[in-house]
Amino acid sequence: MGFGVLEDRHMAAPPGTATMNTLTDIDTKVDTSSLKKDGETILQPQPSDSPNDPLNWSRARKETIMLILAFSSGVTTALGPMVTPGLPLVAMKYGVSIDLVSSLVIGFLAFWIGFTTFFTAAGANAWGKRPFFVISAVILLATNIWGYFTTSFVSLAVMRAIQGMASAPLETLVTSSVSDLYFVHQRGTRISLWGCMLASGVLLGQTIAGAIIERISFEATFGISALIFIPIVFGMYFFVAETTYNGPRPTSEKFMPDEKDMSFLDDDEPRHTYRQQLGLFHGRLSQESFWKNVWKPVPLIAYPAVLFSTVVYGSYFAWLLTISVLSVSIFSAPPYMLSPGQVGLTNLPLLAVALISSPLSGWSADAVAKLMARRNNGIFEPEFRLLLMIPATIFAAVGFLGFGMSVQSGAPLVWPITFMSIHSFSVPFATTASLTYVIDCHPRDANQAFVTINFTKAVFTFAATTYANGWMAQVGPRGVFDVIAVINLGICALTIPAYVFGKRFRSFVARSSFGKKLTS
Repeated sequence: MGFGVLEDRHMAAPPGTATMNTLTDIDTKVDTSSLKKDGETILQPQPSDSPNDPLNWSRARKETIMLILAFSSGVTTALGPMVTPGLPLVAMKYGVSIDLVSSLVIGFLAFWIGFTTFFTAAGANAWGKRPFFVISAVILLATNIWGYFTTSFVSLAVMRAIQGMASAPLETLVTSSVSDLYFVHQRGTRISLWGCMLASGVLLGQTIAGAIIERISFEATFGISALIFIPIVFGMYFFVAETTYNGPRPTSEKFMPDEKDMSFLDDDEPRHTYRQQLGLFHGRLSQESFWKNVWKPVPLIAYPAVLFSTVVYGSYFAWLLTISVLSVSIFSAPPYMLSPGQVGLTNLPLLAVALISSPLSGWSADAVAKLMARRNNGIFEPEFRLLLMIPATIFAAVGFLGFGMSVQSGAPLVWPITFMSIHSFSVPFATTASLTYVIDCHPRDANQAFVTINFTKAVFTFAATTYANGWMAQVGPRGVFDVIAVINLGICALTIPAYVFGKRFRSFVARSSFGKKLTS
């Protein structure tokens, strides 16, 4: 059946395609009786019997790790746009243009995040994710203290560059941790939790920062952020264990192992003690070359699934920050004339919408995947996740066009905020669709794939924050957002070939010498 996903004549089950339901009407000639299941859902990937396999950890332990990582990632993401309500004040204080402040204080941070992810992802493959999470939190605490005491624009700009480098692990490695801890049918809701925290960081961070800037000072935003990072450091060190697991597991290609493959059924492996888990370094977890892994994300852009997700996620995040940056200029000027604190408050409706759409998108991603797999003779295709792009496309287009028109005409404040909220509703759907699609298609390359995605996002963000105000000054709000709406529709249209030909793309990559060389 496939629901429009074309079959491939070379491979019946290319990487990503999985048997996910025991109620299958087709003769697969595969004995699924010994496979581990959650009700009628076959667990993908199949866990080993090791107590140290993260897939076997208790639900409470997994959710604790996920919550700490998601919250830390949201707070880290907030460090970028939280300063936007104070951009005019910083420009005035140091005698520089608002575009320069936006570029060096927001855009540069995003750029250094994207650049550093190449190295942190390669390091995580070699030594695990835990050391990078803990070290990242410690440096972010230190840079926020630095920001509180800064007295010059040069010092502020340098601090933000270092802060960007330190933010890289929490921007890139959280999503691959989801594939370490959760099965395919559970990933959508966890990715949406992460997306919810990101949206909260972007929007709530500005709201809180606006009030702090107006009532205390611009520098106080960093002081209060430092206070938040103190419990994050402790939570990261004491509760976030290493999630990378390199032990053998049953594979989807060989459900029933022969005798020489019985190592993953050995349940005599001693459980790691809590003291052992607290160690930051456990030697090399992979013997792959560090520098090879630094370079690996670059050719990954040739994978159709990675390319699609890169463009979709990068553009949606860049548009979110573009609206955020431009709304400061728009709402600070006539006819609105809002103070920094009031500008921050305009994000509250967006946050409320995001808190609704984020869990809804996560639930939808998993529910649609399970429903379509059940009706597709028990076979799951990663392309099923892409149905979430339908609401993402519709709500984004309405939000862009409505915001541009309402601001251009000087409509009452309620209308621009309404259309900003409509756009905010679209972002979690696009984020969940694009990121779960990559994880499902290329779980082994998730670390490097998210480097590619985040670097592109950083480039988009840098360009948006650097040139957005100048562009709007030339063509006006409606000119900017009409163009963004058209570009976004073109990007979303890529969903059609990605969905229809996705299985054939995955088969081609798996069979190609390029794909084999990259995964070897």
